[in-house]
Amino acid sequence: MTWSIVARDPETGHLGIAVASRFFAVGGLVPHIRGRIGAVATQAFVSPLYGIDGLVALASGQAPADILRELTARDEGRDHRQFHLIDAKGRSAAFTGARCIDWAGHLTGEDISVAGNMLGGPQVLEKTLAVYRKTSRLPLAERLIEAMQAGEDAGGDKRGRQSAALLVYRDQDYAWLNIRVDDHADPLCELRRLYAVAQERYLHVAETMATRQNPSGLIDRRVIDEKIAALEAARIAEGRASASFATPLKL
Repeated sequence: MTWSIVARDPETGHLGIAVASRFFAVGGLVPHIRGRIGAVATQAFVSPLYGIDGLVALASGQAPADILRELTARDEGRDHRQFHLIDAKGRSAAFTGARCIDWAGHLTGEDISVAGNMLGGPQVLEKTLAVYRKTSRLPLAERLIEAMQAGEDAGGDKRGRQSAALLVYRDQDYAWLNIRVDDHADPLCELRRLYAVAQERYLHVAETMATRQNPSGLIDRRVIDEKIAALEAARIAEGRASASFATPLKL
């Protein structure tokens, strides 16, 4: 009932998952990530244990393909499951149970995996993957949003739209960004709006949070305020420039 993209940024090692579905609060069940460890998306007839145990296995150093075989072997409901995962090295693996509802399938590659079930067709995953690869110059969060929108435009969940989520982990045990749309007529559009709001202040604060390397973080509010002020000034300048180009010349 869902499609998702699990990715690793090869330049930074950051991990991300984006997911959308005609199902309530999909972000509460599908995505599981640990910074510097890996990411797992569990969907179709969801088993949260795939995400929980998958991350434990990744942390122990097991390869994604081995984890896939181990988790499905012990699960008699595996034919109804779908999950995919990626490790900190960019290795990926995916499983689509034989009884997942059509259209269902997955595509994997180095640093990337896309999977979905009950979709409008294989083009949903194909477009999702293609746009992700074409947007390599964008930040990871933006690449994930653009890729999911391409999948939606190609047919998405064949039942319609309801919820979406976006998670990005850097090198810490907590999320750098975790936004969810639990119930909305156009969840990906709302996800994009929330990401824009996060850029106004939240992500600047996220840069100052305590880390394992710096347990004190940065507590000087002036640094945050200066960054926000500079961003606002740039936006105002950009708006003025756009307005000047839009104004017709008077002769």
